[in-house]
Amino acid sequence: MPRYNKIFGGPVSETLPQVHEAICDAAVLPGTVVARSGGKFVQAGTSSKGRLFIVQDNYLALKGVDDAWPAGDRIVAMDLLDEQAFRARVPTGTSIVQDAALSVNAAGKLVPATSGTWVVAFASETFNNTTGSDQLVSVRAAKGYAFA
Repeated sequence: MPRYNKIFGGPVSETLPQVHEAICDAAVLPGTVVARSGGKFVQAGTSSKGRLFIVQDNYLALKGVDDAWPAGDRIVAMDLLDEQAFRARVPTGTSIVQDAALSVNAAGKLVPATSGTWVVAFASETFNNTTGSDQLVSVRAAKGYAFA
């Protein structure tokens, strides 16, 4: 069972997040970080830099946050804006502490940043993922992304 049931976490006083649509050749779960390449979305990886997006739940098909978008489908992803909160995927076995710098692993999930990795977000909560599956953790995008 998911810890959260929505990907966008607020604030409610601002305009809803900017969303973009594009084909994604791989099946992706909501909360996964993606980048745009050749007009398509691809899972972000450790070397991904520049504009990043976070996959939204497939509300168009009434799917939940643990239902993957099918491979080859047109997916909806949101701009990672630093003034908005999001729920991002953290792999199982990963411990996150509040305010920790986070980078993207090879599967588009957020992990604690290490020296020389690209910081894309900061954790808004502490969570030790011992659940046995990827979980959603509240984060805010880093301003202007930087190296750890």
